[in-house]
This record gives sequence, C-alpha cells and structure tokens, in this order.
Amino acid sequence: MLRGALIRKRAKAGHEQGWRSSEVSRIEGLSDAVFAFAVTLLVVSLESPRTASELYQIMHGFLPFAITFAILFQIWYAQFLWFRRYGLEDTTTVLLNGALLFMVLFYVYPLKFLFTYLAGTLMGGSGMTHLADGRLVPILAAGDAVPMMAIYDAGFIAVFTVFILLYGHAWRRRDALDLSAGERFDTVTQIGANACFAAVGGVSLLIVLIGGASFAGWAGFAYFLLGPVLTVYYSVMGARKRKLAARG
Repeated sequence: MLRGALIRKRAKAGHEQGWRSSEVSRIEGLSDAVFAFAVTLLVVSLESPRTASELYQIMHGFLPFAITFAILFQIWYAQFLWFRRYGLEDTTTVLLNGALLFMVLFYVYPLKFLFTYLAGTLMGGSGMTHLADGRLVPILAAGDAVPMMAIYDAGFIAVFTVFILLYGHAWRRRDALDLSAGERFDTVTQIGANACFAAVGGVSLLIVLIGGASFAGWAGFAYFLLGPVLTVYYSVMGARKRKLAARG
C-alpha cells in the first residue's frame, strides 16, 4: 500500500519526527478504497480499442484523465499528510474525512467532464459528441457554461473547506496533541493555505454567477491566481517562521 511505503521511506530517511502516526488506520484504509474506486470511475468507460481509430479516440482522453488523476492524487496526499501529522481518529475526524470522501466520489465525473471539454477545445476539437443513438450534439449546450463552472467551483471550495476544518480541529486539539511551537505555526499556516485555495474558488464562483456565460472563461482563468497568491502567502509565512525560530 502506498501509505505504508511512504511511511517506511520517511522513517528510513530519519524524518519520522513530527509524525504522530506510523500505522495505517482503518479510516485511512477506507479512504484508500474510496480513492481507488474514484480512479476506477475515471477509466471504467474506456473499453479496449478494436480499431486504430478507436485507439486514437481513447488517446484523446489521456490528458483529461491525467489532470483529473493528478487532482485526486494531490487530495489523497494532503489527507495522508494530515493523518501522519496528527493521528486523530475521533468522531469529528471521522465525520470530516467522510465529507471529504463524499466530495471526491461526487465530483469525479464533473471533473472528468470539465477537463475533457477543455482539452478537446485546446486541441482544436469541434465541441460536438456522438450519443449512443448516433446523434451529434454539442458537448456544452447554450446555457450550460454557468452551471458547469458553478458545480466545479462549489466542489473545489468544499474540498478545501474540509481541509480547513480538519486543520482547525487539530488546532483545537493542540494541547492534547502536545504540538510544539513550530507545529502550531505549521498548523495555522496550513489553515491559511487551504483558505487561499477556497478563496480563489470563491472568486471564480462569483465571476461566473455575476458575469454569466460570457464570463465563464474568466472564471476558469481565475484559478491561475493560485500561483501568485500561494507564492506570496508562503513567502510571508516562511519569513514569520524564521523569526519564530530565531527567537527560540
């Protein structure tokens, strides 16, 4: 299991300090099964090609699959780090983790649909698709852009809100966990970082809800703000942490 391999690798490298859990809990075992099922949902529709034409058509789905898989893996790894850092398994943790898993499963298809459409557009696709009955219809019909972006934005905000709540829960348990000053600072930093993600998602949602279909593209471009926003945020927090370390 990937979790166990990462734990063992870190321990051999001498980095186990600061991790409160070195065993894969039942909550994480269930989480791994859910994430594996979510990845299966991404590929279950890809049948074995019977002709070269079908193979080329399947290969067109590689980019959206790769992007969606990367997003799921990042969520999985963020959850993995949280459990290693705090090792909590109380009721609040179970409920919040359940909410995260729900969001992962619910948004697999919306994610795949969005990135399939965007990849097709970037690669010069016609924006049309064939239904099972042979009809050729638009992938994105008139009036679909706003709800599509709103669904994506809402899911994005929800996932990072759950991480805010998870780190907030760890912060409330800081005395019971006996967090060091550095760990307390890192916990607050992670709350802020996840808030940055959620805030950018909120900006995108506001753009599409206020501006309508004509601003749907700008709502997507809003996510490019993540780079500079996180760069500035981590630069500020890094400077503060260095000052904290110098005092200690």
